[in-house]
Amino acid sequence: MTVTNIISNLCKKQVGILPLVVFRFCFGVLMFCSTLRFYLKGWITEMYVTPKFFFTYYLFDFIKPLDALGMHLVFFFMGLFALLIAFGLFYRVASIGFFCLFTYVELLDKTNYLNHYYFVSLIAFLLIFMPASRALSLDVRFKFEKLAEKVSAFLVWILKMQLFIVYFYAGISKINYDWLVLAQPMQTWLPSKVSMPILGPLFDSSIIAYLFSWVGMLYDCSIGFLLFYRPTRIWAYLAVLVFHIATWLLFPIGVFPFVMIFATLIFFEHDQWMYLFKKIKTRGSFLQGTGQAQVSSFKKAVLFAFLTIQLLVPLRFLLYPGKLFWTEQGYRFSWRVMLIEKAGYINFSAYDDQHNFLQEINNAKYLTPNQIKMMAAQPDMILQFAHYLSDYFSQAYGEKVQIFATQSFVTLNGKGSKRFIDPKINLTDQKRGFKHKDWILEYPYE
Repeated sequence: MTVTNIISNLCKKQVGILPLVVFRFCFGVLMFCSTLRFYLKGWITEMYVTPKFFFTYYLFDFIKPLDALGMHLVFFFMGLFALLIAFGLFYRVASIGFFCLFTYVELLDKTNYLNHYYFVSLIAFLLIFMPASRALSLDVRFKFEKLAEKVSAFLVWILKMQLFIVYFYAGISKINYDWLVLAQPMQTWLPSKVSMPILGPLFDSSIIAYLFSWVGMLYDCSIGFLLFYRPTRIWAYLAVLVFHIATWLLFPIGVFPFVMIFATLIFFEHDQWMYLFKKIKTRGSFLQGTGQAQVSSFKKAVLFAFLTIQLLVPLRFLLYPGKLFWTEQGYRFSWRVMLIEKAGYINFSAYDDQHNFLQEINNAKYLTPNQIKMMAAQPDMILQFAHYLSDYFSQAYGEKVQIFATQSFVTLNGKGSKRFIDPKINLTDQKRGFKHKDWILEYPYE
């Protein structure tokens, strides 16, 4: 059976709507809590108001932050849209609004890139096309939407496939020498947890580091298959709970574990959810009906294209030479979760056109501490900042200024600090883009 036939059959098949309804509610509530967390911790000002310079994504340089009031309003409406999604009120507008605002914020500065932020943007995009407010929603209660008890299986399958892609690519990316043979970065991270009550002393053992590495790889590679298969689904979900709660307790990775815990609920089917909703159903209103939410040809084409892109994007690293962990060309948007411990140190120097030294750059004058930390080990950010410095000093000196990374060192997975960027290369002459960055020095640990 071809892929086209599989998609066609999924589009024709109708399944119960409850998986979508539960997914909608959980996503909305979790996003509201996450947005509120940004307010309470002062991260809006810290990350989007205080910085003088923002590391924009290539081709998205036109996206700029608003002033302090504007950025706080962005987060206010983001939280409002999340609540509207959760309760299914003005759902279509809310889902579009949340996707646009959340993605706008994420495109402002790649310093703040996290896998789960990218994942949230993707899910928010998918929800635009989902009839998730056609049951158990205020839109149905107020008759803004017609009740539908059935939806196309294709729509639920797309969400499942997105989760599967995240897990599976995260798993196969762990099949590498550092992770499995050296147990890195677990060998570096776990000893810092020895002060934890009861289990803490265990984390100083290499055996535990290897156990975490191998179990993590096997979990990510297999969990998607186990969730798809109904007989193993409940046990797989228990593994999801244990794995992500343990991850949350051990590592400071924000709301990512909870995003995955709640998103994975999409694998449970309509009849399984009916055990929890039977009282609502017997009382009448929300779940009684015979309506069906169809998938249009346009939606089918968009979602199939989306899925194809998601399958291909994580593989783009194969187009680049060199070690991925060192160059990070094709690293982002590829579900490489908690895979490396990488830190760097970099100093820039400015020269005039005659190669006369002008001055050494104080990075802290232009960047926040977190921006300095993230930029020092990521070549595309190094290049972007070098271009900014060149433009800034060219205006100040009235002539073209060259920028060199005179001191650039990186340590990867505890292997020692090595020179990272060729100090003889004028970074001002190097163009931003998707081409291979041959000014990154060769991987030094072989």
